[in-house]
Amino acid sequence: MDWKKTLIYGSFAAGAVLFLTGKRPAGLVVAGIGVATFAAEHPEKFEEIWRQMPEYIDKGSKFVDMASSFLERLGEQRGSGYRNIPVAGSNRY
Repeated sequence: MDWKKTLIYGSFAAGAVLFLTGKRPAGLVVAGIGVATFAAEHPEKFEEIWRQMPEYIDKGSKFVDMASSFLERLGEQRGSGYRNIPVAGSNRY
């Protein structure tokens, strides 16, 4: 594996970890480095992905909608939904 592929994969992984741990701006910057490297290394693949982006976004939003409705149904069946879980550090009393 050459250094460009390592940079691409490493920056995507580091960006995902940063994004999921709550450091979203840093995660987006690090992932952006991977995107820029990928676009410079494989412009034809990047262009193809860019053209298909609306389809990917549509599929992703459908997945989020399905997961949301599943969680709502699960909460209704259990009696106390996931929305009734107290927030950490909040004062319930």
